Amino acid sequence: MPSFFPAARENIAVPDNRKGQIVFKWPDLNIRRFSNAIVAPDEVAVFMYQGEVKGTLPPGRHRLDATEIPFLGLFADHLTGGNLYRVEIYFVGAREYPELKFGGRVDNVQDPVTGLVVSLGVYGEYSLKVVDPSKLLTNLTGTVDVTNNDAITDWVAQQLLKVLRTDVTQHVVGKGWPILGLAAYVPEVEADVIALSAEQLASYGLAVARMGNFTISLGDEDEAQLKTLARDTAYSRLAGSFQQYAAGELQLGAGQGMAQGGQALSGAFLGAGLGLGGQATQMPGVGPTPPPAPGFAGGGGGYQPTPGDGGAASVSCPACATGNAAGARFCTNCGAALPAAETHVCAGCGAPLAAGAKFCSACGRTVEPAAVPEGSAAPTAQPPASEPEAPPPPTAP
Repeated sequence: MPSFFPAARENIAVPDNRKGQIVFKWPDLNIRRFSNAIVAPDEVAVFMYQGEVKGTLPPGRHRLDATEIPFLGLFADHLTGGNLYRVEIYFVGAREYPELKFGGRVDNVQDPVTGLVVSLGVYGEYSLKVVDPSKLLTNLTGTVDVTNNDAITDWVAQQLLKVLRTDVTQHVVGKGWPILGLAAYVPEVEADVIALSAEQLASYGLAVARMGNFTISLGDEDEAQLKTLARDTAYSRLAGSFQQYAAGELQLGAGQGMAQGGQALSGAFLGAGLGLGGQATQMPGVGPTPPPAPGFAGGGGGYQPTPGDGGAASVSCPACATGNAAGARFCTNCGAALPAAETHVCAGCGAPLAAGAKFCSACGRTVEPAAVPEGSAAPTAQPPASEPEAPPPPTAP
């Protein structure tokens, strides 16, 4: 039978304006015998028939002839005397495709430091590479249009987000990563995502080669709330307790408000005044030194003194030295009887006297300590040494 086509009538290759495609499909299904398939150094030519890969060609110039490439005999059109092959030819890029964008909301995560639930998002870039062209064409074709770059890269971006939802949440919860400090763990997250995504993408012949500009972000409202809580907690630890910090904020706000004509009453000022029930104008005494904090400075809920930690109102047990609340009669640690608190009262008005007081704070009488035997009454306040006499009443005119 005579040949319908003379030899070497055409070249089959990716057009210059399609070089950026991950997968390019040759539009003609009827391939002439002796045509030249030109495969670029960063490409692989894949021959498919009825949804199955029948053969591939590496980079180079190949003459399409069944006598030179045996698998082409599967596609020979016998009506043309074997001068025509009916086959699909795909050119698949084997290089990296960089600077592909991905990002979106990950999940709601509870910050292990503050206990607040916040919403996290991840954004960045990745480089995609085809590691197995045959798997890409056979397994992903039914899912997305493989000849459309955006369809492939969008699908990969979705797989990355699936991995990140699990990975980031497990790290934050399992390892106790503070939300405000997640930037320090970005390299570890990147490495995990590349490794985990390799498992997810392997069956589709794809791999994430590397990642870049990777960030884990908070919503503006969540970030502001965490930073405010971190600041207040840090200051409360430095002050000894939140009450002391609030009282300090109150006095600072009062001073600023008076300097500005009373127009600058901040939320901290009002909150402190309401929370302390009007007692915030009296600065509390300095409490015990707070212990070191985990996470960010002042981490967690702040330092709160516990009963018996050495506060001013505690009573020390003579047997085990455990601090007990003022007024306690028995030790909470060993059960020993606690000494009764000494009572110092003013002899003039009966007001309680502070230890070491020289004058009564209620009536001004002088307190003169007297040497008394053990068990006798405590010193009492004495009248001033010389009290001025009251002036005589005015005489009637």
